[in-house]
Amino acid sequence: MIQVTRKDSKESLENMLRRFNRKVQQSGVLAVVKQNQYFEKPLSKRERRAKAIVRQERKVQKIKRAKLGQR
Repeated sequence: MIQVTRKDSKESLENMLRRFNRKVQQSGVLAVVKQNQYFEKPLSKRERRAKAIVRQERKVQKIKRAKLGQR
């Protein structure tokens, strides 16, 4: 649980909110929540590797086409 308290009585609410948002971002809590938002069937190690290879090849092809000025 992330907690933020006022540094002193003069600290504005905006500053405190900014510090809270920064702590949440750095902790990675939001990334975990978004990742677990939808259930995905567990993939086998082989399937994950195959998908990663396909993604990597597509990325390389996209970069090559961009350098050649194609779509």
